[in-house]
Amino acid sequence: MELNDLAQRRGEWLRGTGAESDIVLSSRIRLARNLVQFPFINRADDTVRAEIERTVRSQLTDVSLGGPRTYLEVDHLERLDRQFLVERQLISRELADSHGARAVYFTDEENVSLMVNEEDHLRMQVFHSGFDLDACWQQISRLDDQLEDCLPFSYSQELGYLTACPTNAGTGIRVSVLLHLPGLVMTGEVKKVFTALQKINLAVRGLYGEGTQAMGDFYQISNQITLGKAEEKLIRSIKDVVPNIIAYERRVRKALVEENRAAIHDKIARAYGTLRSAQAISSQETMDLLSSVRMGVNLGFIDDLPLATVNELFLQIQPAHLQKLRKTVLDSGDRNAARAAYLRRRLTDASSASDTTLG
Repeated sequence: MELNDLAQRRGEWLRGTGAESDIVLSSRIRLARNLVQFPFINRADDTVRAEIERTVRSQLTDVSLGGPRTYLEVDHLERLDRQFLVERQLISRELADSHGARAVYFTDEENVSLMVNEEDHLRMQVFHSGFDLDACWQQISRLDDQLEDCLPFSYSQELGYLTACPTNAGTGIRVSVLLHLPGLVMTGEVKKVFTALQKINLAVRGLYGEGTQAMGDFYQISNQITLGKAEEKLIRSIKDVVPNIIAYERRVRKALVEENRAAIHDKIARAYGTLRSAQAISSQETMDLLSSVRMGVNLGFIDDLPLATVNELFLQIQPAHLQKLRKTVLDSGDRNAARAAYLRRRLTDASSASDTTLG
């Protein structure tokens, strides 16, 4: 698959379908694994990294991912292409910025990706749109079993799966849910949520995971501890908490509308109008305005603008995506102008196709 073609597609986690998809953008489960015959990545030189990559690649042809797939040697990609894959959440920033042989293997649906030579030798992840951790676990568990049949993973009877970072040892699992929480952000209630989550050892991260800032009022909620707890128990800890956050966000949105409908309507209308008319706009401002528009769609203030289209715009206005769509390298100023032009066209097309109005 050509990366330029991928820019035109909508991945699984952007579809706006699945349970609670008005607030939960996606569910993800990631597993970290290492091969027993090699040192951890932080102790592996480029020769060893190349051998790890060859070993993993030789076994992937017989692994079923549930559909067509692509294998890319990340170290052979240009910086823009690596950033593009980060924006699509197919690889991490760490894999993009590392050195030596490294790769990613992903399905055309973008619901499965395997990173080779990231922090660990192998990191596999499964995405589903909406709140669907059970489906993620069933799929990644099958994938893990297939890989373990052909690749010898480092495992201790006492500690479980061994990983480069001790915090990932044991199950090696990271369970995360990506939430859109504009109501809680607007009212400042989101701070209470963060405090409560920290007390039960759950982490809050930005749109692109660890070390990233929140953009567009999106937050990832995930487990911090993997050692000493079974996978199902860790998944349950997230499944028990997320519905409470969803209910809290919905209550806050309802209260905002009941208390000052005109002000909320005006905020959404201004955001929508700016996106449809701006001549230059930054990615941060676009994310903030799209957040209001997305809330407006879910509250019924904007009619007939598909949620999937709004979700897609969050991705396609990112710097690498814009340049892929324009098929040229752009500096910051040119990107701001190109972003505005792209938004005007997409939102005008959506309006023309569905007679989109503000309710």
